[in-house]
Amino acid sequence: MTYEHLFTPFRLGPVEVKNRVVLPPHGHVVSSLWGTDEEAERHIGYWAARTAAGWVDGVSAHVRNPIPPGFEPTGVGAQVHGHFRQPWFVDRVGRLAQTMHADGTVLTVQMILQGGMPHGASPTLSGPVINLVPHPLTTNEIDWFVEEYRHGAEQVRAAGADGVEIHLNHDDMLEYFVSPLTNRRTDEYGGSLENRLRFPLRILRAVREAVGPGMVVGVRLNLREEEPGGYDVAGGVEIARALEASGAVDYLSCAIGSPWGNPSYIQSHHHKALDFAHLAGEVRKAVSLPVVYSGRVTSPQIAEQVLAAGHADLVGMARAHLADGDLLRKAQEGREDEIRPCVGGNECISRLLMEKLTFSCAVNPSAGRETVLPDPTPRPRRVLVVGGGPAGMEAAALAAERGHQVELWEATDHLGGQLAVATRAPKYDDYADYLAYQERRLGRVAVTVRLDRRGALDAVREHGADTVVVATGAAPRTPGIPGEQLPHVHQGVDVLSGSPDLGRHVLVVAHDDHLAPLAVADFLGERGHQVTLVHGTSTPAPLVSRYLLGSALGRLDEHGVEIRTSEQVSRIEEGRVLVRHVYSHRERILDGIDSVVLSCSGVPVSDLHDQLIAAGIESHVLGDAYAPRRLVWATRQAYELVGSW
Repeated sequence: MTYEHLFTPFRLGPVEVKNRVVLPPHGHVVSSLWGTDEEAERHIGYWAARTAAGWVDGVSAHVRNPIPPGFEPTGVGAQVHGHFRQPWFVDRVGRLAQTMHADGTVLTVQMILQGGMPHGASPTLSGPVINLVPHPLTTNEIDWFVEEYRHGAEQVRAAGADGVEIHLNHDDMLEYFVSPLTNRRTDEYGGSLENRLRFPLRILRAVREAVGPGMVVGVRLNLREEEPGGYDVAGGVEIARALEASGAVDYLSCAIGSPWGNPSYIQSHHHKALDFAHLAGEVRKAVSLPVVYSGRVTSPQIAEQVLAAGHADLVGMARAHLADGDLLRKAQEGREDEIRPCVGGNECISRLLMEKLTFSCAVNPSAGRETVLPDPTPRPRRVLVVGGGPAGMEAAALAAERGHQVELWEATDHLGGQLAVATRAPKYDDYADYLAYQERRLGRVAVTVRLDRRGALDAVREHGADTVVVATGAAPRTPGIPGEQLPHVHQGVDVLSGSPDLGRHVLVVAHDDHLAPLAVADFLGERGHQVTLVHGTSTPAPLVSRYLLGSALGRLDEHGVEIRTSEQVSRIEEGRVLVRHVYSHRERILDGIDSVVLSCSGVPVSDLHDQLIAAGIESHVLGDAYAPRRLVWATRQAYELVGSW
């Protein structure tokens, strides 16, 4: 592809960026710049591997909160002391700046203060899923914050970074002031847009005074608010014009989505790459300031399309760079088919928030481990991988990349395992792209792939590999519900694969805490079925964060899917299903059910591993064959296993 815009330099206020790619703040999910020395080195190492971008807006730094003694702020991003007054701020940001500047990359620092934790313009809520009522700032507290932002900007200048970005979106305290939904004040900071912008503009002027004319000052802005009562795109354009008129701003970074809605600002695979870019174009037509657009810019080709269409001057690419830190270099060298695609599953967020696990990217297990990547193996081995699902494909590719001789056996006529079935659900095209990338990758690293080859003890023994990886996956689980053997009961994987005759009203049994039951219900609803989805948990998909769940639930509601929670199916009969409340144990009868679909995860298929161990053959069990989980488990296990050889 010819990139007429993407790799051209651009003047951004007082600095020049070498290309049009911005990496928005996201490194904090990988490792903390503010943690231990080891964590800080890992954080800097992550960005150091991505300096092909022209601009890294790479520091997410929270402003100090004036909190009464004993009050404990809670929620995502809640802070008390913040970062700008930490004794290591200048040193660590300075080291990151030196690393970026060594490759000609611009570094800016984003100043954040989450709204409602506890501060806001008024004691008003911004949406339906977070019900923490804010403390309305007094005028004295407003004055205090202006000076605190000024101090933060002075610290950024002392560290040697190139600029400051003010966070005016995603439920920031400053968005609470700008928004007509959350600002109900009657003093000089409320009412008209001029008044609602008074506090943010005071901060912007203080920041500009602190950094001077030689540094960049920008604003991260919601193009619209998702909750009724907030501003729309026309309101976003009006805000953009007012920010430009202040004379304190060098650029506007525009995004779509809320921290909870459909879409969230971390848009999932339920949304196409170019769904919202044109809205940034509305701002760009209205102002002369440079405009950055971020949101599902998934590849260099998409980035070029955004620029060529005139929607933005620069593009933000965050998760795409988690998936492949070399994507820009590969694009410049004409190797686009080697770029590992982001699937938009948001495991990089959900794992941290919902399961309190360490960061891992579902498709790139080496992300965040740039400082400890394994070297080529000094002792090449013959490796046999049995099973061509996500775990087996990743293990085979990694082993070959390290220098081992690898053969992969798959029992069916295609690779991909259960993930290949999942790609048949609506809006799962990105996963199909990922599997296609993995197949190309196996070919590039000369893995011998044998389809329709089932692993059996004698065949494996005859092969004579030095080590065997058993990635034979899982079989669909039947939960033991009376009546589940009736002919109108089907497994979700069979429904996605072959669409058996289901009748009009389909009940989906959900014994899975992630997206699979929702995807099955979406598949059925899109085909016109009346769908009832029964979850034993108090909410559907409890391991999916609010940054993705809203898009899935929004689609189900559009299809008219009924979601019943805190209930378990206790009996299946012809034409009806009995459900039992998991807490009261009261039973109810659901009549008029034509068919039942089980979406109940799986059970490991690990017999081969047990046989190999008993026969004295070195074997490792991997992925769902050990315990059924998700793609991110499969790839991370493969990385850890192969890296140990």
